[in-house]
Amino acid sequence: MKKINFQSGVLFGLIVAGSVFSANAQDANTILKKMDDVMYSPKDMTGKNKIVLIDKSGKQEIREANILQKGNDKRIFRFTAPASQAGIAVLSLPNDVMYLYLPAFGKERRISTSVKSQNFAGTDFSYDDMEAKPYSDKYNPKLIKTETNVFVLELVPKGKSDYSKIVVNINSTNYYPELMEYYDKGNSKIKEAKYIFNKVGNYWNAQEIEMTDLKKNHKSKMQMSDVKYDTGLTDDDFTIRKLIQ
Repeated sequence: MKKINFQSGVLFGLIVAGSVFSANAQDANTILKKMDDVMYSPKDMTGKNKIVLIDKSGKQEIREANILQKGNDKRIFRFTAPASQAGIAVLSLPNDVMYLYLPAFGKERRISTSVKSQNFAGTDFSYDDMEAKPYSDKYNPKLIKTETNVFVLELVPKGKSDYSKIVVNINSTNYYPELMEYYDKGNSKIKEAKYIFNKVGNYWNAQEIEMTDLKKNHKSKMQMSDVKYDTGLTDDDFTIRKLIQ
């Protein structure tokens, strides 16, 4: 009888543990998808972006850009100033397709997966960071802990990535990210992104993203302004022809 009770107890414990694991996994997936919904809920978006590059001595360099985005998988990011950067642009399309346009060469080139970890145009954002793609499509989430105002998730890449994981703090009321910490293959934290969101109409807008390269002690701030949502952008606005204009 004791043996039967012991086995039953073990079986019950395994079932409970499995149920808890399943519930936590489901909670993590739900939370991450809610974050994606916040970040990609508009039909489309246009805006201006001020990029402030700050080196370890505090010296600043200012750049400006325009952004167009449609849904959760199409984006064009184009520098407009200074003159040395004007015209440099990235087009992000579905199925991990990205193109870079450099005016000096007069033609676009496709960005291979192997170089997506490289920094984009001297900023602390990589091409991978610039990609328009929901996080739930790129990462498997795990709920690490729940704090007073945030959910803390660990995101592990589903495919090839230079990141071993990203730890993200998600606002537990409005589900936008507040902090992302990026780890390399050696499990060392190499970058972190801090977010400031504000409400524009019906949508939450990433008013500022501050990305810090912890190894170089260098920062890039992206500050959004003149944001407009649901203006009627079409797929024709996200083509190579539009990229090189």
